[in-house]
Amino acid sequence: MNFLTNTAVNIDFNPMAFVDNLKYMGVGMLVIFVVIGIIILATKLVNYLFSE
Repeated sequence: MNFLTNTAVNIDFNPMAFVDNLKYMGVGMLVIFVVIGIIILATKLVNYLFSE
C-alpha cells in the first residue's frame, strides 16, 4: 500500500482549532517580546554601569 494514502486517512482537518489557539499564541508572543525587552534593558544597564 501507499504510505501517503494510509496516513492521509487519519489526518483530521479542524480549522477552528487554529482560532481556539490564537490566544495561547498571542500570550506566547507577548512573553517573548517581554523577555527580549528585559534582555535589552539588562544589556543597557550593564553597559552603563561598567563603561568608563
